Amino acid sequence: MSAPQQQSAAASVLPFLPFSRPSLTEDEIHAVADVLRSGWITTGSKCAALEEAFAARVGCRHAVAVTSATGAMHLLLHALGVGPGDEVITPSMTWVSTVNLIELAGATPIFADVDRETLMVSAEEVDRRSSARTRLIIPVHMAGAALDLAPLREVAARRGIPLVEDAAHAAGTEYRDKPVGSSGTSVFSFHPIKNMTTGEGGMLCTDDAALAERFRRLRFHGLGLDAFDRQSQGRSPQAEVIEPGYKYNLPDMNAVLGLGQLQRLTTMRAKRTLLAERYLERFAPVKAIVPLGRPAYAMRHAWHLFIVRLDVEQAGMTRDEFMQRLKAQGIGSGIHFRAAHQQRYYRERYPAVLGTLPNTEWNSSRICSLPLFPDMELADVDRVVQATQVALERQGG
Repeated sequence: MSAPQQQSAAASVLPFLPFSRPSLTEDEIHAVADVLRSGWITTGSKCAALEEAFAARVGCRHAVAVTSATGAMHLLLHALGVGPGDEVITPSMTWVSTVNLIELAGATPIFADVDRETLMVSAEEVDRRSSARTRLIIPVHMAGAALDLAPLREVAARRGIPLVEDAAHAAGTEYRDKPVGSSGTSVFSFHPIKNMTTGEGGMLCTDDAALAERFRRLRFHGLGLDAFDRQSQGRSPQAEVIEPGYKYNLPDMNAVLGLGQLQRLTTMRAKRTLLAERYLERFAPVKAIVPLGRPAYAMRHAWHLFIVRLDVEQAGMTRDEFMQRLKAQGIGSGIHFRAAHQQRYYRERYPAVLGTLPNTEWNSSRICSLPLFPDMELADVDRVVQATQVALERQGG
């Protein structure tokens, strides 16, 4: 048996290592159980407490919790009046939900290319894509790294276009010594693979009091009072519909989990950073594996994802083949993201976009997210690196 075969056989007896797994404590589980026993499991005091704690953590004026970041983005597009004839600038290198919502609103997504190394849009690219029809700019903080916000905000202000940060990957991320979300308007995700979770959930952070008030109204049927009246500790029977709204309020059984997670966010970020640094050290001599570049401007990485690019020429295989070889050794992986404009619907609807986003398309066929979550150990990182080397050796690379 060859050395790679011996390594593969050894790996097969170990449990499967997913690319992500939520980190939950017994205290957090008990807190959820306590809410379930309380008799009030929908939006209530725990949701209010999470909003207050998250606002304090990031330093924003208003934080409003909803059932997902997608729901938050839906409400924002509605609140900002985005509709037919409007254009919204966003990267194609993003989860397709944002693009879907723009399309469903009747607006047109204008795809901005990303930096080849960081997978984030620049102010220059956004400025170049802007027009008289641009109604909104939605740049994306990627994988736990922060956008270069100052020049992006300058472009938005000069052109008079609202800017909403997609901060789904950015809980715990900082830009110029301030938490992402501390100013402007941003949307966070608390999906199970994110740096903190509520099971499913999201949060709007904003400086705009009027926007926050309307957002609260829209998340619960358009009622003039919130889903949970903080003074009466219940729902007011006198609440009336001020405008047609939706149903995106976050239940307390989700919110209480987020409270525990938020308390551990700094500790979990430190563990993610330790694991990521180990990856960078171990992958340094592996020529076929190219981690994302780290921005040169001042920011604190939260390491939501550890993304690498496979040098397909050096490796002699496609990214998908590489991921299958990792899976055969008990290692999970993911893709964040397949470019939105390359998805079937958008290929057919906007065929002229294909070939116009070179950095996005180059990365889309090469990126791979490797396991990274707080409950991993350094030995797990070493196992992933070893499995990577085995996969490459099998090809003779």
